[in-house]
Amino acid sequence: MSARKITGSDKSPHASLSKRERQIMDILYRLGKATAGDVMDQLSTDKTYSTIRSQLRTLEDKGHVRHEEHGLRYVYIPTAPRGAVRQSALRHLVDTFFGGSTEKVVTALIGSDAANLSDEELDRVARLIDKAKKERQ
Repeated sequence: MSARKITGSDKSPHASLSKRERQIMDILYRLGKATAGDVMDQLSTDKTYSTIRSQLRTLEDKGHVRHEEHGLRYVYIPTAPRGAVRQSALRHLVDTFFGGSTEKVVTALIGSDAANLSDEELDRVARLIDKAKKERQ
């Protein structure tokens, strides 16, 4: 398996999110859309409503969420599909912690988790590798 280098153009805009911002985004993706009150209910925190509203406004300023007005309430919605964000975050993780090497990621995952993987899971991984080889030819 050869290493694939992730280029600088793949930098993730989501890599700059704080831990709390990532938690809020996770809630928004899980719920689909939410008010500040909904987000506050989902967080295990002592943050105030105004703090959560402020963080949602910051996420909106950064372009990660948008809002719709429903009466007097703002309902926040992620601007990018979860799959796109997942790919972007994964590219950032591979680049940051594995020097852009897909091989190193797979080695780390399978090497540390091999005892916990079922035969069916290992077979699915092997099929994915075979499929990738065939598509490359």
